[in-house]
Amino acid sequence: MISNPASTASSSEPTALLQRWNALREAEPRTRIRDAAQQLGVSEAQLLATGVGGEVVRLDLRLDALLPRLDTLGKVMTLTRNESAVHEKRGLYRNIEVNGAVALVLDENIDLRLFLTRWRFGYAVRETRPEGIRRSLHFFDATGMALHKIYLEDEQGVSAFERIVEDFTHAEQTKLVPVEAATAPEAPRPDADIDVAGLVEGWRGLQDTHDFFPLLRRFKVARTQALRLVGKEFVTPVAPASLTWVLEKVAASGLAIMVFVGNPGAIQIHTGPVHTVKAMGPWMNVLDPSFNLHLRTDHIHSAWIVRKPTRDGVVTSLELFDKDGENIALIFGKRKPGVPESTDWRALVEELVAVLPAPGVVS
Repeated sequence: MISNPASTASSSEPTALLQRWNALREAEPRTRIRDAAQQLGVSEAQLLATGVGGEVVRLDLRLDALLPRLDTLGKVMTLTRNESAVHEKRGLYRNIEVNGAVALVLDENIDLRLFLTRWRFGYAVRETRPEGIRRSLHFFDATGMALHKIYLEDEQGVSAFERIVEDFTHAEQTKLVPVEAATAPEAPRPDADIDVAGLVEGWRGLQDTHDFFPLLRRFKVARTQALRLVGKEFVTPVAPASLTWVLEKVAASGLAIMVFVGNPGAIQIHTGPVHTVKAMGPWMNVLDPSFNLHLRTDHIHSAWIVRKPTRDGVVTSLELFDKDGENIALIFGKRKPGVPESTDWRALVEELVAVLPAPGVVS
């Protein structure tokens, strides 16, 4: 095994870092770059940048110009993840809208919300593999954490990829990545300081699911804190095993759902049925041709059924959080604006509440 030193200037110096990564790859050839970075005490962006001048090219992140070019790549696989879940979709990167700090991608399969103020570094990668060269684009935040990745799956997109690399190659092809230290999330305010009556009244007045985050900001309340405080009118805690139960139920029934996985820079959405659901150790997986989900069930600290009023009726979700209150994933029934929620999804949720209440909660 390779040791796991603290992240220091010497441990992240590119030449020494590359040597240590090569040693790790030789000892553990199946180790993924994210896991390798954690073992080596650096960010993923710092580790990837050791390949600049070879298989890796640093990109100039003129995102208003770069993102619209991605529709030339043909079929791709997009990957968005957080600490506990990996969400992969195959399709076309098209119907791209860039509106200042926010971008949308609205393909039938690839559905994204991108928060561009978080995007700090970008790299194009040409990885030599036994089956040929795998081309991909990787985007990171200021701390070097991966936000979003795009992998080519269509040979017809190779020339478009190469033109993008040529047009957006950064003037400074350095192996050094000026990452910033990650800051600890702000601690929630004490429960006693929250205007719970006002929060409940504001929740009751929601008109759209997109109004939920502004509501939390208005009352200066953390998300899981709000779920605890708002009461049974809108929220029901359920067991962490609810994710596995729901995925197995919808796979058996064919019920279409929406699965959201995100991080501060990107949210990726699957809409449709799931078919192949398989547990592998702590991971719960969806292994379908156009959608893969890999989620660490041992990271699920709390799970909640959340009901949000909208002008189309109540919208119900299963929301999963880790021990720090960070969201892992959200699951909804498939719906579109202007269309009420599926009665089949709502019935499934009510069954879930009955059979898998949260520990200590009597159903």
